[in-house]
Amino acid sequence: MLQFPKDFKWGSSTSGPQTEGRQAGDGKGDNLWDYWYSQEPHRFHNGIGPEETSTFYQHWEKDIDLLVETGHTIFRTSIQWSRIFPQGRGPVNQTGVDFYRRVFEQIRSKGIQLMVNLYHFDLPYALQKEQEGWESLDTAYAYADYARFCFEQFGDLVDQWITFNEPIVPVEFGYFYDAHYPHKVDAVAATKVAYHTQLASSLAVQACHEVNPEYKIGIVLNLTPAYPRSQHPADVKAARIADLVQAQSFLDPSVLGHYPEELVEILKAENLLPETTEEQLSLIRENTVDFLGVNYYQPLRVMAPRFAKHPDSPLLPEHFYEPYTMPGRKINPHRGWEIYEQGLYDIAQNIKENYGNIDWFLTENGMGVEGEERFRKDGFIQDDYRIDFIKDHLRELHRAIADGANCKGYLLWTFIDCWSWLNSYKNRYGLIELNLETQERVIKKSGYWFKEVSQKNGFED
Repeated sequence: MLQFPKDFKWGSSTSGPQTEGRQAGDGKGDNLWDYWYSQEPHRFHNGIGPEETSTFYQHWEKDIDLLVETGHTIFRTSIQWSRIFPQGRGPVNQTGVDFYRRVFEQIRSKGIQLMVNLYHFDLPYALQKEQEGWESLDTAYAYADYARFCFEQFGDLVDQWITFNEPIVPVEFGYFYDAHYPHKVDAVAATKVAYHTQLASSLAVQACHEVNPEYKIGIVLNLTPAYPRSQHPADVKAARIADLVQAQSFLDPSVLGHYPEELVEILKAENLLPETTEEQLSLIRENTVDFLGVNYYQPLRVMAPRFAKHPDSPLLPEHFYEPYTMPGRKINPHRGWEIYEQGLYDIAQNIKENYGNIDWFLTENGMGVEGEERFRKDGFIQDDYRIDFIKDHLRELHRAIADGANCKGYLLWTFIDCWSWLNSYKNRYGLIELNLETQERVIKKSGYWFKEVSQKNGFED
């Protein structure tokens, strides 16, 4: 029996924009995804956009009952900024405030610990239109005002607050790779967006502790370990820079209160340093997080760049490191991602050795599967592959905790099949199957198994 520590939490994570959907007349403003879909629906898998999510907005009471039925003792969701402030600032949408209050009260009434994220890639479109979104310093202060409002409105119901989920993702996909709106390719804008996001996170930490010093607030980062192709110095350097960009760019200022010197030097050499003030850097230094959320799906394997940068080509991360596909890797054949459970142990060791062994939760880990209905038998999906995936990662997490890691809980992505940005419902991740035609919810085999794990606080190895 692999037994986890007393009071270890079991649950799942999701987000407002991926589950709630839209309902006419509810007062919600457009976020980036709503607007982008209205302009380019062809860029979304099967033309399914953010209005057609897993209808949590209509079925939240039933869905919360399903959290109980699948053994949740913790649940992480998010507030949609544009549901509270349709224009990003100004008039409050009371319908949205009332919705979240009812949801949070119901979750707490079931004895489930509540973790609430304030931002999951869903900037109100009005702020993008008015001031180029996160490229504007003013957006950081608008976010801080929104965050403070949430602390004051819902703080009595929330156990842990999250400032941002995976803040490096909008930087990369929105400003390097044309994959998230505003789909620019602009390294100068990218570093500016990253800095303003970090500043916003630190402002939210400050506001949270001002509203109530007892409130706990963290940030969720996808701390994907960067492994070099070989021990050749060029490959090792590539992995080090990848780690600086992918992880330390937000991890260091969030936990340690300052940026890595090597990253600053690299940005300076490329004329990419954003404008800063001593007051802003002091605010980041003095408002570090109380805990970390860690998302882990796959390792990042890199090698030294094979080619010199073309003088007319825009600067991309590949200028410093290239992805490397390791021969013989274990892989999720449905999603195409490498499965490397030891990466979780390596993350834990890094946090322990280099970040003060700060308290942390594994806030996302999961297995996306396409065409999952083919595994249905006796009326529900027999997803033994997902159970095995979770078990294999829990073994590494258990080993890390035994070696001193301060991990306080495991949260799977996700509790119900949900809409996934540009991929809509192509890959299913849930403990619960969602029928898109009927909106029927059916617990998968993994959901029943997960409840047993939660009740036993471990599993037979």
